[in-house]
Amino acid sequence: MRSRFEPDRQLTARMAATMFLLGLVYVAFIAALIVLLKSVVLVVVIAAGLLVAQFWFSDRIALYAMHGRLVSREEQPELHGVVDRLCATADMPKPRVAISEMDLPNAFATGRNAGHAVVCVTTGLQRRLTTEELEGVLAHELSHVAHRDVAVITIASFLGVIAGLIVRFAFYSQLFGGRNRDQNTAALLAIVMAVSALVYAISFLLIRALSRYRELAADRAAAMLTGKPSALASALTKVTGDIARIPTQDLRTAQAFNAFFFTPALGPGTAVANMFSTHPSLERRLEALAQISVELGEAA
Repeated sequence: MRSRFEPDRQLTARMAATMFLLGLVYVAFIAALIVLLKSVVLVVVIAAGLLVAQFWFSDRIALYAMHGRLVSREEQPELHGVVDRLCATADMPKPRVAISEMDLPNAFATGRNAGHAVVCVTTGLQRRLTTEELEGVLAHELSHVAHRDVAVITIASFLGVIAGLIVRFAFYSQLFGGRNRDQNTAALLAIVMAVSALVYAISFLLIRALSRYRELAADRAAAMLTGKPSALASALTKVTGDIARIPTQDLRTAQAFNAFFFTPALGPGTAVANMFSTHPSLERRLEALAQISVELGEAA
C-alpha cells in the first residue's frame, strides 16, 4: 500500500463539502445577478464562459502567468527521471513536465484531470534542492494530481475570481461613470458590488480551509510514497526560508497562485495573515512530517 498514493477519505469528504457549499453560493450568486441585472442570457453566458475557460485552460493560464514552459526529456533529463520514478512507484499516468524561469523557489501542479495535468518547478527550486529533496516536492505535487484536488481547487477558485472581477468592474464603473448615472443605477451597482464582495469573502474562507488540509494530505502522501519524510521536511525548511528573503515586490506577481504552490509566496506575516493563509504554518507541516517519520521508523 505504501507504494501507492493512498486514498484520503477526509480529503475527499472535505472536497465534496466545499464543492457543495460553493455550489449553493454560486447558484444564489447567479440568481442575485439575474434579478439585479435583469438579463438571464447575459449573466449565464458570461458565467458559463468564464467557468469553461478556467476549467479547460487552467494549465495554460497557470504556465503563462508563471512564465513556465513544457520541457522535453532531452532538455531536463534529471527532472523527467525523478517524475518517471515517482509515477512508476505510484502507478499513475505521467503528467507533462514544465519549468519556470524564476528564482522564486517553488513548484505547482495544475490541470483538470490526470490526463491533462502539468507539474512545474522553478529554476530557483532546482538550484536549491538536492535530488532527494526535489523528489519529495514532486511527490507532493503528484499527490495533488492523484487525489484530484487540483481540479477541485481550480473549480472552487472560479467563484472567487468572478466575484472579484465584478467587484472591480462595479467599483471602477462607479468611480469613472458616477456623474452620468441616476441614483437608481448607482444604487444597483452598489448592491451588485456588495453581493459580489460577500460571495468573494465566503469563497475565500472555504477555499482556505480546504487548501490548508489538502497541503497536509499531500505532505503525508508524498512522505509515505518516498519513505523519506525528512527529505520533504528539509525541502520545506529551505524553500520557506529562502522565500522569506525574497523582496516583497517580487512575490506579489506570484501570490495569485498561492493555493497551487508547494509553499506560499509570502514573507513573514502576522498571526491574522497566517490564519487566512492557503497553507498550514511551517511548524505544523514539520510536526506532521516528524510524526510520519516515527511511524515509518526512519533514521534521524
